[in-house]
Amino acid sequence: MEIEFSMSRYLRSKSAILALLAGFSGIVLILWSWRLPPFKTSVETTDNAYVKGFVTLISPQVAGYVADIKVRDFQRVKKGELLIKIDDRILKQKVDQAEAALDAKKAALASSLQQEESARATIRSAQAQINSAAAAFHKAELSWKRTEPLTSRGVTSQSEEDSARAALEQAKASVEQANANLAVQQQNLHKILVDRNGLRADVESAKAAVELAQIDLDHSKIYAPVDGRLGEVGARLGQYVSVGTQLTAVVPDEIWVVANYKETQLADMKVGQSVILSVDALNGQKLTGHVVRFSPAAGSEFSVLKPDNATGNFTKVAQRIPVRIEFDKGQDNLDRLVPGMSVVTSIDTSQPGTIATTN
Repeated sequence: MEIEFSMSRYLRSKSAILALLAGFSGIVLILWSWRLPPFKTSVETTDNAYVKGFVTLISPQVAGYVADIKVRDFQRVKKGELLIKIDDRILKQKVDQAEAALDAKKAALASSLQQEESARATIRSAQAQINSAAAAFHKAELSWKRTEPLTSRGVTSQSEEDSARAALEQAKASVEQANANLAVQQQNLHKILVDRNGLRADVESAKAAVELAQIDLDHSKIYAPVDGRLGEVGARLGQYVSVGTQLTAVVPDEIWVVANYKETQLADMKVGQSVILSVDALNGQKLTGHVVRFSPAAGSEFSVLKPDNATGNFTKVAQRIPVRIEFDKGQDNLDRLVPGMSVVTSIDTSQPGTIATTN
């Protein structure tokens, strides 16, 4: 009986100890997970971090059929390297057509210059006619002045007086006609000069048309805008592509990390602090980097559908602030990192650094 009582008491005591240990372990786990004393640390860690890089989508600026593909998926390319060529036969004909139109406009402008010279020569001729008519008028006027007094004295006949008067009137009319002709020729010259402004504008417009046609022709060849590696090449030989069709993408070698830290982790975080980065794709290999800058707003502010905390029930949620981190140069396996890889970042906020900034 005594043995059974002792055994029962022993079991109750053991259960109580296990319950206490479980409770204590739970409390320790909570304190550790929330970084509460005595587990509070200056190291801030997040697994909400990813490798980033510039991804340039390659699309044609002219429509046409793909005539040649010079590259393959994931190939490394240099800036200016030919990637894809679009059939350019129609575009070449448009350039020739635009150049022919330009030649026609230039010829019209040159003809206008010749017309100006001709008009000026005609004006000089009209001026000479005025001078000739004026001389004839002066001669007729003198003849009339000699004839009129002689007729009144009966020295000359009436017919001679009539002839002198008619000659004077005819000379006067010739002067008026010559002046009118000069005015007409001057107006013709003015019209030629005014029309020339339009001809010059036509030439400039034709030059612009040639340049536009040449630009379209140049765009039939698609070149790499920067050094980097290609994504999947979506173009197919003989495929008709329109403006904006995504053919491939170029990913430059420049990469960095954007780590989305909770706002409660940023109090002691500063620009320039060192960062330990663990890359999933490299079996957790540790790389080093440093904080470069902080986002000017929480990630939620950049989302398409922004939360409206002024409506409905409110539950406070710690916001995430993107932090840009750049890799220290000269490390192994940096060339194996590509945009989109997952990273775990750890920052010891006890390190010195410049004041945190949102620039």
